[in-house]
Amino acid sequence: MLSINFSQIKNSNEVLTKIDQEVQMRPEFFDRSKNLVDQVKKVQLTGSLFYNEPYVTGDFHVKASLVVPSSRSLEPVDYQQDFRFTENYTDEEVPKEKIDESEIPIVKVEDDLIDLQTAVEDNIILNIPITILTPEEEKEDIYPQGNGWSVISKSDYVQGKKNQVNPAFAKLKSLLEQDEHDKNNKQK
Repeated sequence: MLSINFSQIKNSNEVLTKIDQEVQMRPEFFDRSKNLVDQVKKVQLTGSLFYNEPYVTGDFHVKASLVVPSSRSLEPVDYQQDFRFTENYTDEEVPKEKIDESEIPIVKVEDDLIDLQTAVEDNIILNIPITILTPEEEKEDIYPQGNGWSVISKSDYVQGKKNQVNPAFAKLKSLLEQDEHDKNNKQK
């Protein structure tokens, strides 16, 4: 598990403590991200931590090479992540209101350890986009289909709705046509 001592950063003579490390994902990560991540090829964490009373603030950069399922077909897709995140760490209790109001997440440390492993794993999950497509799905606008069903794009759905006849109006139209037909037969 990747961690660093809160008190070490707090009491350090150095202004910044730098981190540059490859991160191995734990089995718990794959349990939590079961349907979101199929495989993690490489995760690199760089960043720095510094004491800014009452917090140790960490500013991190993550580059990850993942295999994730396509949001359409569930086929595996190679996906590269490159993101930054910042967190404040404290060894004191923080009122919920202060946590809710803070722009930077505030994390309470346990046993003097800043758990960078969980922070990296959580942020990898949070930075997976909702829509990920295989190159073929993206290029050819391919949607899954089966026996008697198919997935359609939103634009196709909207167009279909425009062309769809309201059943109540269809019934009314047939009644009007029948009435017109009856009138024509009476006139003859």
